[in-house]
Amino acid sequence: MSGQSVMPGRGRKPKPNQKKQLAGSKHTNPDSVDFQLITDVDAPEWLPELAQKMWRTVAPHLCKEKVLAVTDLHNLEAFCSAYDSFRQSEIHIKENGLVMLGATGGPIKNPACTVKNESLRQMTMYGAALGLDPASRGRLIGKTAGGGGNDFEDF
Repeated sequence: MSGQSVMPGRGRKPKPNQKKQLAGSKHTNPDSVDFQLITDVDAPEWLPELAQKMWRTVAPHLCKEKVLAVTDLHNLEAFCSAYDSFRQSEIHIKENGLVMLGATGGPIKNPACTVKNESLRQMTMYGAALGLDPASRGRLIGKTAGGGGNDFEDF
């Protein structure tokens, strides 16, 4: 490569400072910013019905696990909005199929398939920021209380 350096992947995302403190880690940052945690929050009225339903499903769990701060609300809004787009595109695909007639009369991929894929990408990105997948949940929340470790450890 002509003088270009290759940047390796960013690696594992750091555990939030508050979770490090709760775990008793010696690697905490005493100067870290501490944002106010939310204990209960209603879905914004502007969100469509399916997005509000997802909000009411996810928000209580995030609040209970003490991972939702005021500064995370935009991530939750974006996640729920992407979920609504995903579901709407699924409905459209079910009703109209994967292939449709284009403007010239020939078959084309249903544009809702593209919307579905983009929505899934957004849900993955914002969901990871909120700890909604197993890997990021472990990073944000840590081991669950009473978790006896790995059941497959002996294998």
